[in-house]
Amino acid sequence: MQNVVDRKSKAIVRDGQWGHAYQLGSGETQRHDLSETRLWLTLLDREWQIRTEKLPRSEERSRWTESLSLTLPGSGASLQRFIRPDESGTVTFLPALAGLPTVIRPYEPLTIPPQGECTIYVGTLVWMRVCVGSQLHELAELPLAAQNMTWVGSNTMEGDVCYSAPTHARLMLEAVPKRPWRAISPVLVRNHRKVPLLLERFSLPTPLLGIYRNTQGQLWTSLTTVTCETGMNAARLKVDSTVPVAAGEAELLSAPREKAERGGLIRTVDRMFG
Repeated sequence: MQNVVDRKSKAIVRDGQWGHAYQLGSGETQRHDLSETRLWLTLLDREWQIRTEKLPRSEERSRWTESLSLTLPGSGASLQRFIRPDESGTVTFLPALAGLPTVIRPYEPLTIPPQGECTIYVGTLVWMRVCVGSQLHELAELPLAAQNMTWVGSNTMEGDVCYSAPTHARLMLEAVPKRPWRAISPVLVRNHRKVPLLLERFSLPTPLLGIYRNTQGQLWTSLTTVTCETGMNAARLKVDSTVPVAAGEAELLSAPREKAERGGLIRTVDRMFG
């Protein structure tokens, strides 16, 4: 963890942490900068206040910074007020995956040979849950960046509204950029057909994935396995209920929003691959 003194506010700037119980006193404001979001959390005698503003998109930004002061931001930030659920002054930030499936679009389509398989590593954007008190009462859930929407289905009547996320679909774990606001989502694709499989896009079932944190502080999701034996509409999808082996030792931070079918198997349709 890095500590740096902000010369303007004199506040100590540190690295933010998921799942850490921060302690605030009445009148104190905690500031967080991460992804495309700047957030101020203020504790008063009878209420919590959350102020947010959007930051310009920057591919170079890689650090989540946190600082504590007695200074409030200007009037340009949006404000939400919440009655304190208890006397505790603790706040914990927990990651959450999107409540809708996320369509992953590799920048360059990937061809998997007959009877071949590969593991793709995708950086999945997380949302922020602001939880206060010893019972982790949730005040708000905030998107950390703008999300694009898309429609996936065989026609305009049958399908799903999903988030859309372009990706490099990296095959080497070491090549995946590490960001505190992104979880590494491994996807194992198995082509059991007798012809090549062209992977142009697929729908990642984000509501079914748990979020883990390993000993290096990196967020991971459960492993998703896609098995294609005949046509695209017969693909089978399985979501593991444990941490991926590649993550190493890790703890569960956030359970999936939804439960998969027994054994983690999900019957998929053609819109799994778009």
